Amino acid sequence: MKVTQFLKDHYKHFNAAALIDAAEGYKTHLNEGGKMMITLAGAMSTAELGIILAEMIRQDKVQAITCTGANLEEDIFNLVAHDFYERIPNYRDLTPQDEQDLLDRHLNRVTDTCIPEEEAMRRLEHVVLKYWQKADQAGEAYFPHQFFYQILLSGELEQHYQIDPKNSWMLEAAKKNLPIFVPGWEDSTLGNIYTGHVISGDIKNVHTMRTGIQYMMELAEWYTNTAKEDSTIGFFQIGGGIAGDFPICVVPMLHQDLQRTGVPLWGYFAQISDSTTSYGSYSGAVPNEKITWGKLGIHTPKFVIESDATIVAPLIFAIVLDM
Repeated sequence: MKVTQFLKDHYKHFNAAALIDAAEGYKTHLNEGGKMMITLAGAMSTAELGIILAEMIRQDKVQAITCTGANLEEDIFNLVAHDFYERIPNYRDLTPQDEQDLLDRHLNRVTDTCIPEEEAMRRLEHVVLKYWQKADQAGEAYFPHQFFYQILLSGELEQHYQIDPKNSWMLEAAKKNLPIFVPGWEDSTLGNIYTGHVISGDIKNVHTMRTGIQYMMELAEWYTNTAKEDSTIGFFQIGGGIAGDFPICVVPMLHQDLQRTGVPLWGYFAQISDSTTSYGSYSGAVPNEKITWGKLGIHTPKFVIESDATIVAPLIFAIVLDM
């Protein structure tokens, strides 16, 4: 039995039904000529969402991605160091000494998965530093994802691939030159490493790396040029935080600050979240709150699945892909 058929046969109520509704709404939005942005918070790349997200990119089911700096780099960490990762299924039982032992082995834990520092972070640093310095010396500036696109398309990392490259969403995005927006990139491992190289003088101009403000400017132009009344842009949000709040705010900025009132609102909205509404967080805000901020309209299709994104997102994507 196909995954889609199984889900439709059994997912009838509550969050299960919301999952089906969100997936069908996603398909309807695309079938009517709409575009889709996916936002990635949390540690979705370390959770290997790339296996199915890469296929979504290949089949043109997503036209842009906004993600944290961690998700940007961790897909590539996994690409070049997968065999050195260690899974810790009993992570809830670890003592402080157990955690220190992992640190002493240069294993950085993300819930049940440890990322190996030398094989992942330092291996990528050795390569990316050359690209940062080359741009710095030439007086050029690029966004974080553009540096990664250059590296991935150069083939320089191919000798280190430890997964099937078709399962790297960043590699598929690079092939299509997919628009990516990375707010707060400095809050990432390579963001910290870049800062260190600027402080040490290895990179002379801090602005060799383009900034979050410039990302918003790029997003504003992309949204203005892409969103039409008959081809609106949908918003599929995994988690919350800056990965979701940064891009969705482009619409009120266009309307209120730039007076581009002819630009349509987001044409579809879905969120997978386990955040609680009552805490005042963006992650827990119900979609209708976004109406008051000029992000969504009264009639925008809106869906919320309150569950674990590592479970839910692949199932929604499977329906979109008709698997």
